[in-house]
Amino acid sequence: MDNSGLYVGLDIGTTSIKVIVAEKVKGQLNVIGVGNAPSNGLSRGVIVDIDQAAEAIKSAVNQAQEKASIEIKDVVVSVPANMLRIEDCNGLITLDDQSREITDEDVQNVVASALGTSLPQEREVIDIQPEEFIVDGFDDIKDPRGMVGVRLEMRGKLITGSKSIMHNLKKAVEKAGLTIISTVLTPLAEGHEMLDDGHQDFGTIIIDLGGGQTTASVIHDHELKYATTDPEGGEYITKDISIVLNTSMENAEKIKRDYGYADSLQASADNEFPVDIVGQAEPKYIDERYLAEIIEARLSQIFDRIKNHLDQIRALELPGGIVLTGGVAALPGIAELAADQFNVNVSVYIPDQMGLRHPSFTAGLSLVSYFSDLSDVDMIVRSAVGATSTKISKLTNAQNNQVPVSSKSEKQKPKTQKKKRGEGIKSFFSDFFD
Repeated sequence: MDNSGLYVGLDIGTTSIKVIVAEKVKGQLNVIGVGNAPSNGLSRGVIVDIDQAAEAIKSAVNQAQEKASIEIKDVVVSVPANMLRIEDCNGLITLDDQSREITDEDVQNVVASALGTSLPQEREVIDIQPEEFIVDGFDDIKDPRGMVGVRLEMRGKLITGSKSIMHNLKKAVEKAGLTIISTVLTPLAEGHEMLDDGHQDFGTIIIDLGGGQTTASVIHDHELKYATTDPEGGEYITKDISIVLNTSMENAEKIKRDYGYADSLQASADNEFPVDIVGQAEPKYIDERYLAEIIEARLSQIFDRIKNHLDQIRALELPGGIVLTGGVAALPGIAELAADQFNVNVSVYIPDQMGLRHPSFTAGLSLVSYFSDLSDVDMIVRSAVGATSTKISKLTNAQNNQVPVSSKSEKQKPKTQKKKRGEGIKSFFSDFFD
């Protein structure tokens, strides 16, 4: 399916909201506009104040509209992996006429049959991932339309989430004056964008290190098998720096971006920088090694908790290793630190797109890439679930300045050094974080 047209991805994160406008022409996706605004009304990846979130969304959308020279009305929206549940589902229908071909409506009906399982009131269906269709016992069919049979089955994965989270998300987007044409689970989109066929087939872990939380997801056999969230991310690192160095949050964030290392073994104790201390007229000089120990302590705790979840399902045995992304993944040395803690190969994914060459843009870019590549039968399944509107709008009047979209993965070698990290501050943090 050549989904030629214009797509707008809306990634609503805890610390920032990103809007990606992309046009697909002859199979090539070209980004023509980007919006990026600070978030408001979010906590740990979910919307807690609809009005504030709506205003922040408007700000990001206005930026993207100006850059792309279009009016944005329809958007594809990211759904966080909070409180996610993945389970098997099966649907079965009997066709009324053996001589006729299977139609779009039949596919919708078999999906509806798979959705027949009653859900708890607090949960909502986010998506269905069809694994196969079966026609009269013939299995492993990806698209049954046009075939003839009397019995149509579908086997797949049912993905459900919190009804409250979904309601607040949709309400904020609608209050911003936008129409949601589709919701897309962020780990699904990232797996499609970040991983090649081999990594999706044999199994790979994606860890998205966001500002408000960290999400770990497992992609295997081209399907999302597992996802978990840790309630800490880049904001917590900034708070640690602010508290330990007695400086403002604004200064702490700037210090983290300008001088921060995730791996204290890579930072130098000889390189110092000034820090504005609250209540003092003169700045205090801090070395990069000390700052790295603060950052590393928080990251190590996040990685430890993620590792415990992944160990329970033996995900770290998958040959694809770990791919890091999200804003925190931009910290130098983070792949080495993760490789030491998880004891697997680790790489960092950075979109290779002019203006988007930062891992914080991965989720937004993944949205438009994933949605624009959906097949006809995928769209039918999603419309039956309600994840995709029947109105698949194509925005018009886009500028002709098109830039090709591609991606790269910066591979990092696991660290061989065995020196202990952060000796001077570990005892402090063991009490501070408890």
